[in-house]
Amino acid sequence: MVTTKTRRLEVNRRSGWQSWLGPFFTSDVGMKWMMALTGIGLLGYILVHMIGNLKIFIGPEDLDHYAESLRTLLYPIFPKEGVLWLFRIGLSAMAIIHIWSATVLALRNRKARGTIRYEKKREYAAANYASRTMLWGGVLIALFVIYHLADLTIGSVNPDYVAGDVYNNVVYSFERWPVALFYVVTMFFLALHIYHGAWSLFQSLGMANPRYDVWRRWLAVALALAILIGNSSIPIAVQLGILTVSG
Repeated sequence: MVTTKTRRLEVNRRSGWQSWLGPFFTSDVGMKWMMALTGIGLLGYILVHMIGNLKIFIGPEDLDHYAESLRTLLYPIFPKEGVLWLFRIGLSAMAIIHIWSATVLALRNRKARGTIRYEKKREYAAANYASRTMLWGGVLIALFVIYHLADLTIGSVNPDYVAGDVYNNVVYSFERWPVALFYVVTMFFLALHIYHGAWSLFQSLGMANPRYDVWRRWLAVALALAILIGNSSIPIAVQLGILTVSG
């Protein structure tokens, strides 16, 4: 049986980077760093992906050309979709680390609280709504990603899916109002997630400063609104008939 004392002796026997790297990344501070850094990477992807998807308003040719350019990135140096798969693997790794660190921190916080109740109900009521929905919002986002891949990448849940016909695949998908509604609702929770994440990012990295709080707040609001409005505009435009199936 491995005891706490045994683990401590094992750590003490390590030398160099091993003496601090393992304990750091299993500590609360290390977990927060991993969650913050992977959050930055995922946010960068979401922004770039949104900008690319908004080409749908320019026309089918532009969106389909953008999608094809991703599949042939650095071709023929790499095989077709080779770089795209490297991005997918990297994003999957970041998402797993982000979810894992967030889950571990949440469980540790719950265990630390134990049975302690808030002395004032108003303190809980005044707590930031976005921070209280981070965990369940994250679960919804994870489920949405799985469905979104099955819908527009694999096509298994889109009866009108045609490989390579990106523009029409998107329109066909969002013509189904439950799918469009699910997408918009998820974007709302994603915006809350991004708002709280961007706000707490500097604190997690130990770079928070009260003098910059107002700028942190505005940055978090701007990022959240950009993602919400930009991504939600596509299913809404399809439902309103602004975007229709091309020839």
